[in-house]
This record gives sequence, C-alpha cells and structure tokens, in this order.
Amino acid sequence: QVQLVESGGGLVQAGGSLRLSCAASERQFSRYIMGWFRQAPGKEREFVAAISWNGGSTAYADSVKGRFTISRDNAKNTVYLQMDSLEPEDTAIYYCAASPGWNIRLVSHEYNYWGQGTQVTVSS
Repeated sequence: QVQLVESGGGLVQAGGSLRLSCAASERQFSRYIMGWFRQAPGKEREFVAAISWNGGSTAYADSVKGRFTISRDNAKNTVYLQMDSLEPEDTAIYYCAASPGWNIRLVSHEYNYWGQGTQVTVSS
C-alpha cells in the first residue's frame, strides 16, 4: 500500500506561483509512474501532468502546458508540481497519484493510489 501526502497548496494571486509536493511512503518509489490531477467545484477530476519512473518523460494537459512543470526526486520519494502564471481557472483541489509501471498514464482510473489532496486557490 502506497501512501501519498500532498503539501504546498494555498491562496495566491493571479500570475503568482506555487510548488506542490507529494511525498510517497513506498521505498521502491522509482517503480511508480506519478501523476497530478485536479478537481474544481462542480467539475470532474481532470488530468494535469504525469512523469515516468525516471523523469525522462512527462506529459501535460493543454490547459497547463508551458505554465506547470512536473518533476521527481526518487532519492526523496517525492514528486513536485511547479505552477507558474497561475490563473483563477486553476483553482481546485490537487491530487497526487501513483501507478506501478513504466509508461505515462493520463487517465485517473489507471492510477492505483491517491493522496488526500491539497487546495489551490487563485484570486483574480
């Protein structure tokens, strides 16, 4: 059982930045694909970004491409989401997810483990 704990959310003005972190309990963290998803009030959970086991491959939703950067530090069992040029539309609960394997996955049902989420609020 992999436990994921997100941190780094908060309130920021439009145009600002936040860095989310997700710490995993799994010692074999490098065997997991990691992803970030978000869910805004009244909307379905949506894909934000994903990263391969070694960080060599990444994928982003079109809505965040060029503004968000996903990265990971396998020595620290942690994945990050650097969010720049934030917009009010980015307001949501952000979830970290993990899935064993090698290829990046873009859909939520392909992830086995989820964190509890961290709130990101962007004011206009």
